[in-house]
Amino acid sequence: MIVDISKTSCIANTYIAELRDEIIQKDSMRFRKNLERIGAYFGHEISKHLAYKNIETTTPLGIANSKVLVQQPVIATILRAGLPMHQGLLSVFDKAESAFITAYRKVVKGGDFIIQMEHISAPELEGKTVILADPMLATGLSMVLCAKELINEYKIEKLHIVSAIASTEGVKHVRANLPKAHLWLGAIDDEMTTKAYIVPGLGDAGDLAFGAKK
Repeated sequence: MIVDISKTSCIANTYIAELRDEIIQKDSMRFRKNLERIGAYFGHEISKHLAYKNIETTTPLGIANSKVLVQQPVIATILRAGLPMHQGLLSVFDKAESAFITAYRKVVKGGDFIIQMEHISAPELEGKTVILADPMLATGLSMVLCAKELINEYKIEKLHIVSAIASTEGVKHVRANLPKAHLWLGAIDDEMTTKAYIVPGLGDAGDLAFGAKK
């Protein structure tokens, strides 16, 4: 399943537009907040596809029938750019555990790059639903690498991938390598630069959120 909210009329499209706007981007707090709000929006949408059970809730005036999650998902994030979206997802799934993955582009000889993954910090994931967030899905290499590590190492039950902006190439790569994953995307852009930046995209999400890195 692929959900592209740019094809629909919803408030999240306003957040995406502000993320892209080069003037609004100068306010890093606003940039982080928009990523957080997109994370929360997708959290609500994903919640409609999870399992629930009926419970009775005692109110001051009687008993109400309610529905609650059978099991909380685990919110996983690729550092550092994914942190604001992680916070947005946690605002919806406020009892969820968290997992963090360190992955980055490493430039090699000839100017090409490989994806280097160094560390995973995760709770028990056996049989659980995992929501993996990263604002940009460019080539899809880092997403596939991190997701396969979680799937192979921890035998997770279901995987939801959340990104604000994706490229057509990145979506194809993820679908080819993670055919069972559900993709929740703010928008899909057709082009990428030779350095694998999405066009029109929005630039470097990590730098815009937290400052330029060396």
